[in-house]
Amino acid sequence: MKKKVMVDPIRKKERELSYIPVRYIIAILFVVLETLAVIAVMTFLTIYIPYFYFAVVITQFGVAIAIINSNDNPDYKLPWLFFVMLIPIVGFMLYFMFYSRKLNKKQVKRMKQITTQRVAKDDTKELQEIQEFNEIISSQAIMLNKLSDSHVYGNTDMKYFPIGEELFASMVEDLKKAERFIFMEYFIIEGGLFWNTILEILKEKVAKGVEVRVVYDDIGCMMTLPGNYYKQLQKLGIKSVPFARLRGQANNEFNNRSHRKITVIDGKVGYTGGVNIADEYINHIKKFGHWKDVGIRLEGEAVNELTRLFLIDYAINNKKSDVDFSEYYCNASSKQEGYCIPFGDGPKPIYHRQVSKSVILNMLNQSKEYVYITTPYLIIDNELVQALENTAMRGVDVRIITPHIPDKKLVFLMTRSHYNRLMSAGVKIYEYESGFVHAKTYLSDDETAMVGTINMDYRSLVHHFENGVWIYKHKVIEDIKKDFLDTQEKSIQFEKGMVKGNLFQRFIRAMAKVFSPLF
Repeated sequence: MKKKVMVDPIRKKERELSYIPVRYIIAILFVVLETLAVIAVMTFLTIYIPYFYFAVVITQFGVAIAIINSNDNPDYKLPWLFFVMLIPIVGFMLYFMFYSRKLNKKQVKRMKQITTQRVAKDDTKELQEIQEFNEIISSQAIMLNKLSDSHVYGNTDMKYFPIGEELFASMVEDLKKAERFIFMEYFIIEGGLFWNTILEILKEKVAKGVEVRVVYDDIGCMMTLPGNYYKQLQKLGIKSVPFARLRGQANNEFNNRSHRKITVIDGKVGYTGGVNIADEYINHIKKFGHWKDVGIRLEGEAVNELTRLFLIDYAINNKKSDVDFSEYYCNASSKQEGYCIPFGDGPKPIYHRQVSKSVILNMLNQSKEYVYITTPYLIIDNELVQALENTAMRGVDVRIITPHIPDKKLVFLMTRSHYNRLMSAGVKIYEYESGFVHAKTYLSDDETAMVGTINMDYRSLVHHFENGVWIYKHKVIEDIKKDFLDTQEKSIQFEKGMVKGNLFQRFIRAMAKVFSPLF
């Protein structure tokens, strides 16, 4: 159901902005009611059944011990201990319902069946070549392959887009050339110039026999698409599924979303980066000033890894899907110097370690001259804070660019809460003055870089399904560095003491920092 229609000031076309999310509202109400009902029952038992209070106290301390004894990050344990120990009944009931950040058993079983379809490749040649350049970098590549179950690729051309508008134009031209299949997976898809342009191409391709599949995150598109949009796409001949459809269960279904951004065309060309399919990402409309985002285009054998990630996500959300991934793998190559590893990241137990965080820590710990980072959010645990501090204090030039115009004010407070500590260690902090930085780039020493969907926050590093491209000694690194320095010129450098505020504001920042792992 349409909620609002506006006239496009440039194209003079009507654009559907958003929808009344009836299905989502009902699902969220179910979650709230279920949670309140469980807490009410426990409270009733405590009041009216003798000695039940002692069972509650024992449970409360048992849960506290379980949290302390868990292998979770201490920063994540702290707010949960606060809830459990200071809010009787409510605290540990919320723990039982929402603490787990792992996939449920059905999802794990389905994932294990699917993820066995790996890309068949021997990495020996590429790893030996990297080792000749740098043994430490070679060890990074080996570790990343093991953590993400991916491969290292040479002979892959890469093009970096410093702004969403350029990615959009390039993607449209590549989509028009599709002959076999098109795969698209995005956290957000919203009707407008960007999506409507692409949708017209997809419909034309379907009519010509091209296979088209689309995955979008169900919660990510809660306010941008109707609840049955996948059915609308299916009627057009597009195979579509929502990722982790919201069902109104009081568990961790609000976590473990697909934050991935992937387009694959014929297995030969692939796109990823921070750009979702919505008009603010190409500055066709403005919500938070100028939207600074980036993307990367791959052409060559490395695209197979993006193909695999997409097919995994499609299959786990479609029980009827039984696809042989190898049918979609392509041996196309492009003679280019340099190496890359397209990789996926996500929650336990599918990914046993935090893949993206490991890449960032390696980059920080092994850098010699500089580390440049752009991220929309800086909500990080003590381990990453210390790694940034230690890197700066040993003389490495560490710079971070974040937004100056926030999209979420509370998250902005959490981001700024780290500034003074990091600046005290010598980290340089900049805010993009013109608007919102949504780019996720990590660059070190003119040699290694990572571009993808990974923010420096708990959602990206722990909860969500993410993807990125690790790059070594490729000419595209020059473009990433140039873009960072150009963006820095348009940013405000913060100095110690600039993040101030009255007593109440400092209190809010402190509380936001404590509870940031839960956001």
